[in-house]
Amino acid sequence: MSDRNPKLSASITEAVGRRGLLKCMAWAGAGVLWTLGGGVASSGLLGAARAETGNPAKGAAGSLNFVQISDSHIGFKKPANPDTLATLRETIAHIRALPVQPSFVIHTGDITHLATPEQFDLAQKALAELSMPVHYVPGEHDIVDGSDPRPYLERFAPGAKGDGWYSFDAGGAHFIALVNVVHTGDGGIGALGPAQVAWLRDDVAHLPSSTPVVVFAHFPLWALYPEWGWGTTDAAAALTALNRFGSVTVLNGHIHQVQQKIEGHMTFHTARSTAYPQPAPGQGAGPGPLALPAEQLRAAIGLTSVTSRHVHGPLAIVDRALADA
Repeated sequence: MSDRNPKLSASITEAVGRRGLLKCMAWAGAGVLWTLGGGVASSGLLGAARAETGNPAKGAAGSLNFVQISDSHIGFKKPANPDTLATLRETIAHIRALPVQPSFVIHTGDITHLATPEQFDLAQKALAELSMPVHYVPGEHDIVDGSDPRPYLERFAPGAKGDGWYSFDAGGAHFIALVNVVHTGDGGIGALGPAQVAWLRDDVAHLPSSTPVVVFAHFPLWALYPEWGWGTTDAAAALTALNRFGSVTVLNGHIHQVQQKIEGHMTFHTARSTAYPQPAPGQGAGPGPLALPAEQLRAAIGLTSVTSRHVHGPLAIVDRALADA
């Protein structure tokens, strides 16, 4: 699963073919703990990792803890989950119950299902229950059909640049929020655009190479499954600007399941939805809500906890199904 070539190709699919690409991916139905130190990542099943390292949510001296949630789809009411607001609130309750509260939450898009004012209101009111900063990027459901991004920006990213990109520093790490859902390509695949890529290069130009970098966007920033639009056409052009950094973690949503890939010193990680699952890449006719028996839903949705211990090196990512959180 690890690839020692630090350079990202423009299309991983072209480089290794479909079978090779799928071998590089981990379809994780259970929680996985990721530890990243010095650009080298390792993984283990969540239960085994907890036994060895303890619960990462408890934190450690000199560490930064934050949580990623994604794809809440407030307003969706079909059989896959007729009450997405309830499962979002359940997720929020689990976050609020953590023994050490995270510094902030990252939401990687599709906050709502159709970007209506009512859905924005419901989502905003629910997420305010977190009582901590929340950093957002939009999904394609928050800026429908590449329409005017201002309704999203006014509520969730005031002061952001362009269509909503921005950066901030926390706990010794540099966080970069990218938008790849406005200028989409064929089949709905994501795109960043030259203005955003140029901004990214300028944004990191002053940083020492030892700075841990965390990038988050909605569509995957690697060619996870282009046939379903699961990728970003110009991701390689953007990520080239990060090649000199020893620790780069890329967090995405959109595909409603856990997938990981390591490319040199970069770790790519997609999160579960708080709303409903989707099929694994290439399984079935295409992407879309996957309806499960009601008693199985909470085992397929959830949240991601991240611990970055910059003094001692490792960055750990823990995925939790809502049923286990």
